[in-house]
Amino acid sequence: MKIEKVNSATKMQRITSHSHVKGLELDEGGLAKPVALGFKKMAGSAVLLAGPPATGKTGLALAIAQELCSKVPFCRMAESEVYSTEIKETEVLMENFRRAIGLRLKETKEVYEGEVTELTPWLKTAKGTKQLKLDPSVFESLQKERVKAGDVIYIEANSGAVKRQGRCDTYATEFNLEAEEYVPLPKGDVHKKKEVIQDVTLHDLDVANAWPQGGQDILSLMGQLMKPKKTKITDKLRGEINKVVNKYIHQGVAELVLGVLFVDEVHMLDIECFTYLHQALESSIIPIIIFASNRGNCVIRGTEDITSPHGIPLDLLDRVMIIRTMLYTLQEMKQIIKIRAQTEGINISEKALNHLGEIGIKTTLRYTVQLLTPANLLAKINGKDGTEKEHFEEISELFYDAKSSVKILADQQDKYMK
Repeated sequence: MKIEKVNSATKMQRITSHSHVKGLELDEGGLAKPVALGFKKMAGSAVLLAGPPATGKTGLALAIAQELCSKVPFCRMAESEVYSTEIKETEVLMENFRRAIGLRLKETKEVYEGEVTELTPWLKTAKGTKQLKLDPSVFESLQKERVKAGDVIYIEANSGAVKRQGRCDTYATEFNLEAEEYVPLPKGDVHKKKEVIQDVTLHDLDVANAWPQGGQDILSLMGQLMKPKKTKITDKLRGEINKVVNKYIHQGVAELVLGVLFVDEVHMLDIECFTYLHQALESSIIPIIIFASNRGNCVIRGTEDITSPHGIPLDLLDRVMIIRTMLYTLQEMKQIIKIRAQTEGINISEKALNHLGEIGIKTTLRYTVQLLTPANLLAKINGKDGTEKEHFEEISELFYDAKSSVKILADQQDKYMK
């Protein structure tokens, strides 16, 4: 039986720059739909998304993450992480590579499972009810998981770890609207043995084994994460972990899950990083690597006069599949803005949508989307239910896009300090 952790019943989610991106879709013929929100499958070791700013490169990478299974690792690496004064550049790259490679562990555990009827606690299944006598530390775990009566949980008999699976489906009609996941009442006895599946990344195993007290058994590594006295993660330690991982894969206890590593603004990396990436692509076990760049021909960082397309060395560029991203048309711009407005719960009129589309063509989609929230607030201040064209006209006079700002600086450069 597969166990998945369910978070708190209250759904708290901030709307970010790409909240409206839910994935990509392909039609029956395998072609991309003109406007889509789902993504099917992608293969290959390295891909470069190349195009001007605000052409959806980051959104495309996040769409891949949305379409992948929730247990498939997706690691987004900022180029600023590489230039740390404390850690070597190649060490940062190695760490992110291992964050994007997962391990699915299967283990049969002795557990107490059922619906919580009282927080003493009493657990109920379809077959019976049982009261448990728990250690105070287990009660703390119940509080951290925000367990309440009606929740379905299981408690590991050996470690006392508490996992909340969701709310019992008998409460499904309790509210009309609720951000909750409902699960059926467990069958069988409260005290039982069941197969538990845990998903970790290789970096999680590195961190767990860096604690001196633990790391003897790969299936108990997650219990070591809260212990003190961390030691440095070395290549020797990673090598030992790789041996244990290979052992469990061959025994059928674990399964390797290759995820996605997204490197935005790849032209910011230097020649040393590119050399390391070139070597890493030779490996047989690597995640899918997605690069993104908005540069044309430019000097490779770390060199004085070596110019290359997208700021990437030609030998590495030859190993990647290049996907060109293009500027949006007016119709595409309007459709994206409409989806974005729906995501933010903003009621926008057709005239306002057309006006925003025209602004987007002159500036960028990113700037246009940023106008939605202040214009909506202005409409509410004026007592309007919907956001109209005049609201966006007033807001656009308050905020500048990058092109307008550059023009103002060029015209009035004598008024600014140098």
